[in-house]
Amino acid sequence: MTSTPENPTATTTAPTAVPYGTPDAPRIAVRGEAHLEVDPEIARIGITVSARGTDRRSALDDLTRRNATVLDLVKTYGDAVERLETGAFTIAPELTRHGRAERVRAYHGRVHLTADLTDFTALGELTSRLADLDLTRVDGPWWALRPDSPAHRDARRQAVREAVQRAREYAEALGTTLAALVELADVGAEAAQPMEYGVQSRSLRRAAFAGAEVADEAAPLDLEPQRQQVFAQVNARFTMVPPNL
Repeated sequence: MTSTPENPTATTTAPTAVPYGTPDAPRIAVRGEAHLEVDPEIARIGITVSARGTDRRSALDDLTRRNATVLDLVKTYGDAVERLETGAFTIAPELTRHGRAERVRAYHGRVHLTADLTDFTALGELTSRLADLDLTRVDGPWWALRPDSPAHRDARRQAVREAVQRAREYAEALGTTLAALVELADVGAEAAQPMEYGVQSRSLRRAAFAGAEVADEAAPLDLEPQRQQVFAQVNARFTMVPPNL
């Protein structure tokens, strides 16, 4: 003999939160946004030093000499250069296109460097002097803010203040006031899929220069900093005093 439950269809379910509030504690959900336009803090340039030789050693020697010239020049600007880094280094043979045997025609070498500058007055002069060097390419500048820039904090604070103000206006429209903050979150903080950061900056300007040796020193370039766009968004939920409808 087997026994059956008294109520075979009964199941245990966990209580679910009601995001819409209750008549005794109605909720308001709003989004606060901020958009600031600020001056950049950093200008980044990319430097590519090239060399070409009929044999590997001559190409490597020329590349080493030109790379040292570039490094020495950048370092003369002292504190105006916040960071100087060497990236990829390559040296590769160029093969002849005709004939059955593979023959090396020449060797090509390249070194890529990145420099971050905080003095934009020195930026134009340094860029011109680098572009004036033999077989030296300069890309940039790319304008940016530091990750810990106060502009990001100011945007987040402004977004929060805007969310509070918007919620307060909704409550006033109903003839009541806010009671308490229930939730404050970055947009996308609880999403299952990765989303873009709520605070970001963009730099849009780019220029390129191909260097060649000339007798006279090049005049400094006049580079105008690109204003940075900083965004912040937050979601906020408040409870309010029940309105008299």
